[in-house]
Amino acid sequence: MSDSDYRKRFRVTPGDRPKLEKIDPNARDGHTTKQEAQDEITHYAQRMRELQYLLHAENKRSLLIVLQGLDASGKDGTIRHVLGYMNPQGCHVRGFKQPTAIEAAHDFLWRAHKAAPATGEVTIFNRSHYEDVLVVRVHELVPKKKWLGRYEHINTFEALLAEHGTHVIKFFLHISPEEQLARFKKRLDDPTRWWKISEADYNERLYWKEYQHAYEDVFERCNSGDAPWYIIPANHKWFRNLAISRIVTETMESLQMSFPEPSVNIDDIRRKYHEIVEKKL
Repeated sequence: MSDSDYRKRFRVTPGDRPKLEKIDPNARDGHTTKQEAQDEITHYAQRMRELQYLLHAENKRSLLIVLQGLDASGKDGTIRHVLGYMNPQGCHVRGFKQPTAIEAAHDFLWRAHKAAPATGEVTIFNRSHYEDVLVVRVHELVPKKKWLGRYEHINTFEALLAEHGTHVIKFFLHISPEEQLARFKKRLDDPTRWWKISEADYNERLYWKEYQHAYEDVFERCNSGDAPWYIIPANHKWFRNLAISRIVTETMESLQMSFPEPSVNIDDIRRKYHEIVEKKL
């Protein structure tokens, strides 16, 4: 396994505005096949589970993982095949679709804030608060002045999470229009996936460039040291899984977590244990 730091390789440099059309969604970082990378994928996935246990035990901080991408970019697959290794008792997934009536009656960050992880937990946002500067912008659902002001609100919100001990990492799953269409065809050919098909998926392809520009603005305006963005080449699902599992692992390892001191005298508890065994209680 390479010693290279994927956090450096795929992170958006603060202040930059990367052009998505210039980033190769087919990139595989020198790997050739899923079989060749499988041991590495498994290693990092299992290591994530160990670190999640440590995060829960330490109970001093939390982790928020944001997954964004166009339709069929692999958000659900990432949750299943990568983040699914985590213990569900301490890991929560929250999807962000069209706001409910109750959510729409509050400010746009209300539903995101109440879904943020508690201390010792990991939460995954499948889409997120960024929808309010993406789909809202592309489809002109609110005036430009309103969504322009939301970038600052998002930065303040993420800074508040960081102040409370929540580490935020944000992934954009980057696929090509051709790969998206191929995945749509797989859904059409597989009756078990028909439930995932909607006309909106195909209609949204008409706004591909508009979404790319909206994402590029997000990368430029909302990319702090406390809440970095990573652009993940995602045409190859297995490489997407490898890259995300590595970045999550590297992030959690950088926290230098440790198990807390015991709240009881271990020697006393050990003596009691032996007394119970000897007396067969």
